[in-house]
Amino acid sequence: MRNASPNTLSGNSIGDARPGNVSATANVNVDPAEVARFGALAARWWDADGEFRPLHQLGPARLCFIRSAISEALGLSGTGLKPLKGLRLLDIGSGGGLVSEPLARLGAQVTGIDLAEDSVAAAKAHAEAGGLTIDYRVQSIEALADSGERFDAVVCLEVVEHVPDPGAFLNTAARTLEPGGIMVTSTLSRTLKSYALAILGAEYFLRWVPRGTHQWDRFLTPEELTGHLEAADLTPFKTSGLVYDPLSGRWSLSDDMDVNYLIGARKLDVA
Repeated sequence: MRNASPNTLSGNSIGDARPGNVSATANVNVDPAEVARFGALAARWWDADGEFRPLHQLGPARLCFIRSAISEALGLSGTGLKPLKGLRLLDIGSGGGLVSEPLARLGAQVTGIDLAEDSVAAAKAHAEAGGLTIDYRVQSIEALADSGERFDAVVCLEVVEHVPDPGAFLNTAARTLEPGGIMVTSTLSRTLKSYALAILGAEYFLRWVPRGTHQWDRFLTPEELTGHLEAADLTPFKTSGLVYDPLSGRWSLSDDMDVNYLIGARKLDVA
């Protein structure tokens, strides 16, 4: 299941590209077709029964991992109504804000970037309606990294499998972290099991997401993702799989990383 628009990503559906929906992508490590797919569905981000239903279902389990990993990495208690209060947090590929909003409610000062202009507009409108202050921008990770702005934590969910060069992408994303900061990344593993469940099952049989949503050859195994993170001077310290229980209709954290999984990685605590 996807969560974000590549360097844009934050979703998991596909649609027809529309003129004016995607910002300029020259010299940016991104697949413009992927950006357009998510932007075309911008009006339906918050429809829990629509194309983004899998992301709504994944939300609680992913948020549990993110909260735990950030608290562990930054020495926070992880308790209370706003355990992330005051932290500067970047959501790469924020889409319609399905991840940014709950993190803001936990107290983080959230910046969300996405290249799909319609998705950013939808995210802004939904946050304002809910009384949330979130800094949503139509901006590439390359431009943000070059600006010198830095964050305590970065989340990059279901993005790396959509960019042409995931290693370069993660290296750029790591530049936006403060020394000692943490990045949480999620993606799908390139296994026969993931092909059966995420593509054949989710796209063709259950029709949870439109056909063509996933490209199996772009999935990264945990070993491959770990290698990219380490090459970006990040140290993985926390991992978990995500599994679906068809009886309860819920996703939960698991030791099974054969399909969906998350990794938390720290940046060296040096300037």
